[in-house]
Amino acid sequence: METLSFVFPAGEPAKARALVGCVGSGDLEALLEPGEKGSLKIQVVTSVNGSAPRWQQLFERMFEEQRPPALNIDIHDFGATPGVVRLRLEQGLEEIGHEQ
Repeated sequence: METLSFVFPAGEPAKARALVGCVGSGDLEALLEPGEKGSLKIQVVTSVNGSAPRWQQLFERMFEEQRPPALNIDIHDFGATPGVVRLRLEQGLEEIGHEQ
């Protein structure tokens, strides 16, 4: 198990919370909660050791073209593919009312 932390620029704090996905065979769970203005903080607990560069690239692609709301995101990963990660994060952002 490995714990990774990432920080990205963000806008105003989100106004809602969301819990998406479930930890299980090849999936992940993501908890999105309002964060501090200007900061998107992501913590990933993953079963895949040495995967930090993959996570970094995924988050950079997702958040370089948009200004996400300020959030604290906790991800519990059980070997999810990048496509599943992105799907769950987009699902969570939609639930809190942030349009992509």
